[in-house]
Amino acid sequence: MQDREIVHGGPVPIYQQVASILRELITSGELTTHQALPSESYLVQQYGISRASARHAVAVLRDEGLAYTVPQRGTFVGSAPPSQ
Repeated sequence: MQDREIVHGGPVPIYQQVASILRELITSGELTTHQALPSESYLVQQYGISRASARHAVAVLRDEGLAYTVPQRGTFVGSAPPSQ
């Protein structure tokens, strides 16, 4: 993830750029099913973005069915949590 850059002030909104990076990590297999997505704090620090942009990017992935959130645990790759 370190080699990817965000273009601040560019034509593509920051949250869409971050969602695109995360989507690429998922579709390439770098992040696998039920693996945790990077935390909002990590995304903020790594890309110099606001927490709102990080949160919005993750919400886009959830809306696309690429991620799910488990309260008090985090957000993970996949469309649903594993059966327990």
